[in-house]
Amino acid sequence: QLHLVESGGGLVQPGGSLRLSCAASGFTVDEYAIGWFRQAPGKDREGVSCIDVDNRGRYYPDSLKGRFTISRDNAKNTVYLQMNSLQPEDTAVYYCATRDLAWYRCSDYDGAFGSWGQGTRVTVSS
Repeated sequence: QLHLVESGGGLVQPGGSLRLSCAASGFTVDEYAIGWFRQAPGKDREGVSCIDVDNRGRYYPDSLKGRFTISRDNAKNTVYLQMNSLQPEDTAVYYCATRDLAWYRCSDYDGAFGSWGQGTRVTVSS
């Protein structure tokens, strides 16, 4: 069973930083694409970033690439999302998710991911 647990959310002032963690169990993160999604109040869930099996990071939209960085620690079986220069519009619940099958590539479509964490809330406010 593929299991994910997010952590690292919280309240941060505009311009601040947070690092979200996605700890995996039941599988190894270097064999599955892991995505980060977020859902702001009253909005649909949207893709934020994803890391492929080949360790290549993808960002949706591209404008996040300068502020967000996705990375993976195989030894800790954990994927991270470093978020810098946070803005109020980044306020959302952030989820990590994995494709159901090993070696499947990243997608910005949440329907392509079968296993999800419980989410961690990020609030950007002064």
